[in-house]
Amino acid sequence: MTLRLAIAGAGVIGRSHAERIAAMPGCELVALADPSPSAARLAQDRGVPLLATLGEMLALHRPDGVILATPNALHVPGALECIAAGVPVLVEKPVADSLAEARRLVAAVEASGVPVLVGHHRRHSAVLEASMAHIRSGALGRLVSVVASATFHKPDAYFSDAPWRRQPGGGPILINLVHEIDNLRVLVGEIVEVQALVSNAARGFEVEDTVAINLRFANGALGTFMLSDAAASPRSWEQTAGENKAYDHHADQDCYVIAGTRGSLQVPSLRQYVYEGASSWFERLRVSQHPLREADPLVRQLAHFLAVLQREAAPRVTVRDATRTLEVTLAVAEAARSGQRVALS
Repeated sequence: MTLRLAIAGAGVIGRSHAERIAAMPGCELVALADPSPSAARLAQDRGVPLLATLGEMLALHRPDGVILATPNALHVPGALECIAAGVPVLVEKPVADSLAEARRLVAAVEASGVPVLVGHHRRHSAVLEASMAHIRSGALGRLVSVVASATFHKPDAYFSDAPWRRQPGGGPILINLVHEIDNLRVLVGEIVEVQALVSNAARGFEVEDTVAINLRFANGALGTFMLSDAAASPRSWEQTAGENKAYDHHADQDCYVIAGTRGSLQVPSLRQYVYEGASSWFERLRVSQHPLREADPLVRQLAHFLAVLQREAAPRVTVRDATRTLEVTLAVAEAARSGQRVALS
């Protein structure tokens, strides 16, 4: 059976999904919804009809599943339309632009039973899965610290092409950090308190360009996170994991170091340092590194979505789960604004 998929949103991520659908056996793209004139080229290239609205697309083509690659503010309204039509949906991250909207979607999903997958695509990363396995094996002992970073330099055109990125909401906290918070929740555990120092000194925009973050985890571990989109540095997931070939790749670098009482793990290289004997800085740390096959997380996410559509799997990232990631990210934004610690429930 060939599953019929539709995409709402013809931007960068919508085009990425369209490419992967074209290459994936067992599914086909049947329609595209986007009111912008630039969407016509994508629809023409893919040989599918273009509709102005999601509602029209649902009514006229009734796909088996929809991928919502629209702007953040449209994620919840679009998902609610799909739920009302009884059509499963993959919603891009962040799941909503506010906690209130995210919780409204949680209620709708759980009342309807319509499957909704949130597109935190790194959950489908082979690197993340291998890192989780290392940590959960207990080899590191009790987790005590995390040193992490997402430091990279966005070009000037990134801001001139979309001036809203110079304004509040357009900085790296709300655009980039949501990915990192999700990773750390999976690898280390729930985050229960955050602090943040923020600066816009590099560019002088109204929005932040650099943030230093402290994290407290429910299991007692503490973490630091350095975030900057103005730093000439390779220490970001994109540049170290090598999963997206659009970015400069530095396989010799890591963006996370997760340490426990018996050993530590560097991610994404998967270099592991574990004591052979007693835990002591006088004792030898045995170093090991396991090879990892390359895998495109977006391809693996699409395959998972097809399994969800056929009711062969439950969504790996639920709306409730993604809402927690959003809540922590917004707490960092609040801590940066207020200069105060922000506790999470």
